[in-house]
Amino acid sequence: MPEACPSPSTSVPEPLRHSWDPRRSPCIPTVTLDGYVACHSLRALFEQADELAAVDWTSPGEGVAVIEYLLAICFASGTCPSSQDEWRDWIVGERDLSPVADWLGRQPDDFWDLFHPEHPLAQNRDLADDLRTSGTGTAQLVIEHAGDYNQHFDHHHLELNNPLPAADAFRATLTQHVYGPYGRARMSGKNLGPKVTNLAAGRLTGRIRVVALGRTLGETLRLNLYPPEGPTGSLNTSWTTESGAERRTFDGPVRARVPQGPADLHSALGRSVLLRPARGPQGEITVDRVLIGAGELLALDPGLHLQDAVFSVTTSGVRKPLWPSPSRALWQQAHALYSAVRDDETGLYARLRTLRRERRGPGAPYQLWAVGLLANKTLPVIWTHGAYPYAPGMVAHLYRASRRGSDIAEYLAWTLKKAATVAAETAFPAMRAADEAGQVARLDARWAFWPSAEDPFHELLDEVIDRGPEDDDPVSEPLIEYAAGLTTTARTQLLQRLDALPPTDRNHRARARAVRLFEDAVAGGRAPAELRGEIDHD
Repeated sequence: MPEACPSPSTSVPEPLRHSWDPRRSPCIPTVTLDGYVACHSLRALFEQADELAAVDWTSPGEGVAVIEYLLAICFASGTCPSSQDEWRDWIVGERDLSPVADWLGRQPDDFWDLFHPEHPLAQNRDLADDLRTSGTGTAQLVIEHAGDYNQHFDHHHLELNNPLPAADAFRATLTQHVYGPYGRARMSGKNLGPKVTNLAAGRLTGRIRVVALGRTLGETLRLNLYPPEGPTGSLNTSWTTESGAERRTFDGPVRARVPQGPADLHSALGRSVLLRPARGPQGEITVDRVLIGAGELLALDPGLHLQDAVFSVTTSGVRKPLWPSPSRALWQQAHALYSAVRDDETGLYARLRTLRRERRGPGAPYQLWAVGLLANKTLPVIWTHGAYPYAPGMVAHLYRASRRGSDIAEYLAWTLKKAATVAAETAFPAMRAADEAGQVARLDARWAFWPSAEDPFHELLDEVIDRGPEDDDPVSEPLIEYAAGLTTTARTQLLQRLDALPPTDRNHRARARAVRLFEDAVAGGRAPAELRGEIDHD
């Protein structure tokens, strides 16, 4: 039976030095098929991959980072499809992943020790001297705690004595490697060179990472494995182990290196990290001090190394992977994911399009899980994520539902802003230009509307999936119902905002004008057809 996280002290022998091996120690929280959460070692996870529903996580970024690492291990072991046809056969035939566990068992123990003195797992032992002089509490390791080292994501101070269990520190290290934001390291650079203080943004920072989720963890890994174009490469177990790639130095300008295969790519050490082990009150192994410096910088080929990327064009005409937006919720961009499945000729989405529809119970057989880290320069702000259903043969229907659903919500939000502006201009005719934004904001219902629109959007997509491709038109009726429900929500929230105006003749006029504008806009010819109860087959 799997053990609870973190690993109990009884599973760790008392050595001359601290030792902790994720292949044997419970380190990855998972959700079982019957809904329980338990922790598994890496070997147990691969042995039981099709008996587990998913990876559990403390943040969406940690969930993605763990999946990235599991994919890297699969590639390093040679457990990956060799062609697009074989990939599809792996999905349909539910290819066993236990050979990955066997491969892990044959690896040298020293390479998998999180606290090895020469090559600690996923770390750079060259930071040892700096760790003694510049190390901080564990808040620096956890993106949600550290912020930009000045303003902290959730008020954990860097000097707070808050040891992390070894399993938690291991997963936080993986997250740093792929999502660490840019900025300055808290060290001098005297020992390794000044460039070690220049933290580059992680490989997935600044873009939306999409993971195809299946009904089991095994299916999720098979969906996201892909045929390598060339060697699979070696796993990056430590900065100081032989990987076939020459590590960068920190005494001159950094030169980005090309990944030497998918195993190298998905386990790249985007940070130099070093953890100091300690014993907890119950004898368990913990981490009490950490240090983070610059790591490797990769030269990525969009067609080869960004299998999941959904490309979009900025207002300045630059084509780049879909990025987290502070002004546009992720669900409003779901149609971009379905557009990629519909149109892409290579990569994850082209492979998903080749799958055949098989009814295996209610709901969608797959989900497209999109994750991004929203940051204000060097300050992480919030994780943005969402899962969007996908069923083979329904991509055109899902694209239409998601795009029309987003357009409907956008139009209603625009109408609420116009109504608030009219109400403010009527209620406060003498307001100064400097006060206008504040007065409009008091009456603007968009801030309540947007969060309340997300669940109906997901319900719309689920309804389309449930109707299935057997329905000649599984989209139009659900869209009309969705539009009617959102209109009711928007109207209610507008009236609640207008209720804040004191009962005077002028404010009654303001309320009446705002409500009339809203009703005319919803019923007008510029409105999406579904708001008028009509069907638009654009």
